[in-house]
Amino acid sequence: MTTYAAEIQSMMNTNTTGLVERIEASLDGIRPYLEADGGNVKILEVTPDNVVRLEFVGTCGNCPMSTMTFKAGVEEAIKRAVPEVRSIEVTNLTPLGNPIS
Repeated sequence: MTTYAAEIQSMMNTNTTGLVERIEASLDGIRPYLEADGGNVKILEVTPDNVVRLEFVGTCGNCPMSTMTFKAGVEEAIKRAVPEVRSIEVTNLTPLGNPIS
């Protein structure tokens, strides 16, 4: 039984690793635009049920437009490149029109 459990865990890790690589590749397409404004995005976690948790960094972390950047750029890029992702969450989205000081 222990061997079977180890094999399943290994497959899950391989699957998640492959997803992370594909998500990173999709983000690389929009990173130049984020970096031009002093920001970026990093993957915090990809859960076994294909939920992606991200964090905006740099100026994106407190930008009043971060919700729009997420919806129109980040989320769209990931969903287009990695359709098996169930949902995408950002831990530090700034509510539209409410910049963090």
